[in-house]
Amino acid sequence: MRDTSGKTPIWKAIADALRVDLSEGRYGPGDKLPTETALAERFAVNRHTVRHGISMLVEEGLLRTRRGSGVFVAAVPTDYPIGQRVRFHENLIAAGRRPDKRILSVETRAATRGEAEALHLSAGDPVCSYHGLSLADGQPIAVFESLFPLPRLTQMPEALKTTSSVTEALRAAGVADYTRASTRLTAVRATATQALHLMLTEGDPLLRSSGVNVDETGIPVEYGRTWFAGDRVTLTLEGAR
Repeated sequence: MRDTSGKTPIWKAIADALRVDLSEGRYGPGDKLPTETALAERFAVNRHTVRHGISMLVEEGLLRTRRGSGVFVAAVPTDYPIGQRVRFHENLIAAGRRPDKRILSVETRAATRGEAEALHLSAGDPVCSYHGLSLADGQPIAVFESLFPLPRLTQMPEALKTTSSVTEALRAAGVADYTRASTRLTAVRATATQALHLMLTEGDPLLRSSGVNVDETGIPVEYGRTWFAGDRVTLTLEGAR
């Protein structure tokens, strides 16, 4: 039915009020909004009406819902350069963000055929697998797995026990410097575990980056795969030198 009274629908008035809250900085990028129940009490309406207003702001890209977590203010994507020298901390600092990493696991396992080919190993050779979570200003932006060839870098498991930085760990293992030899980007959907770490919904869009880093002599020292939250990172490709 059409509203012929000329009055603004309540759900739209709620959306307008929340839009003002965002513009005035009451809630910043990445912040969680009050629950539907709390907002319903604030506006003296039922939760369905609140949900309708929130849906409008989700469609506008101002808010984002996360199943089981609530409603959050959409974050401004972080620029993340992909080039010859990919350094997580340096990239985020240059973008004006505060970088952080959390180690999820460090283990030794056998390389698959594809991993062995990327690292110039034989299938089944041992690799050090480092799983982690990358954050910007405290918000998770990516999960990653870095693989290191243990036949050449025997100290990597021990080095990663003392630092979350791949650069520092490689330096401790005898690799003074490294550069990116190749990068491949693919659009994928978040798995259940990736969504849990990234505070997303299973099936949300991710951008997967696969790359090989080599030492100063051109020998592979790392094969890395990173799954970036699609709405939190803008990957930029630097020109070849």
